[in-house]
Amino acid sequence: MNEAINISSLTKSYGTHTVLKGLDFCVRQGEIFALLGINGAGKTTSLECIEGLRNYDSGSITINGIMGIQLQSASLPKYMKALEAVKLFAKWNKTSPDRAALEALGIYELAKKSYYQLSTGQKRRLHLALALTRNPDILFLDEPTAGLDVEGQISLHEQIRQLKAIGKTIILASHDMAEVEKLCDRIAILSGGKIAFIGTVEQLGEAMGKHYNITIQTENGAERYELENIGDSLLSLLMQYRAKGETVTDIQIDRGSLEQHFIKIAKGD
Repeated sequence: MNEAINISSLTKSYGTHTVLKGLDFCVRQGEIFALLGINGAGKTTSLECIEGLRNYDSGSITINGIMGIQLQSASLPKYMKALEAVKLFAKWNKTSPDRAALEALGIYELAKKSYYQLSTGQKRRLHLALALTRNPDILFLDEPTAGLDVEGQISLHEQIRQLKAIGKTIILASHDMAEVEKLCDRIAILSGGKIAFIGTVEQLGEAMGKHYNITIQTENGAERYELENIGDSLLSLLMQYRAKGETVTDIQIDRGSLEQHFIKIAKGD
């Protein structure tokens, strides 16, 4: 598969503090890709370097296509109308507004509303419309559903899937692991300025090994266990409860969430 973005040996320091220590990864054309990392891991610096918002010290960044960027902290003048903003961005980029995209995002419904009158969800839709002004091949979305209610999240997730369906490459930055798991084809986890993992969510689960989270509920409450050999270990646990005369009322078993795996890798556990 062709690459939309290729990062090779990327380094970046602030004074004596090195944030990126030879970063290497690629984003494939047409995929939804998440770059994840705890605070201080270098995620924001990486994205800003790729987006051209920050200089880097060494290495290379290859971008194959036009980029569109939706920043989490984006804002517009208080009294600017939604459609005025779209026309302004279109003129600046020497293009015409995409009526189909604007209709899909519901921008015409907001046409006469000033920016300050828009809800958080409506602002997110407008910011996405502005990021799509140049008909980009590659779209950066920074916390696209932050502050949205469930209905707004579902709606925006569907719009992101539709963008992927027409061939857009999407780079997602999100702290919502459920969102990442639902949307992304692949993820990369940053730790200490380097890529600690890259692959699918399923591959991450396999890489973490057969760790099971067990919750055993009795009349006296619930207790949690982390086991590797679920067969023998679970049987042994149940025998212990039986020996204590405690009745087990419920057992829950899972292999760990994406969030749990992410934290373990990101912190180097």
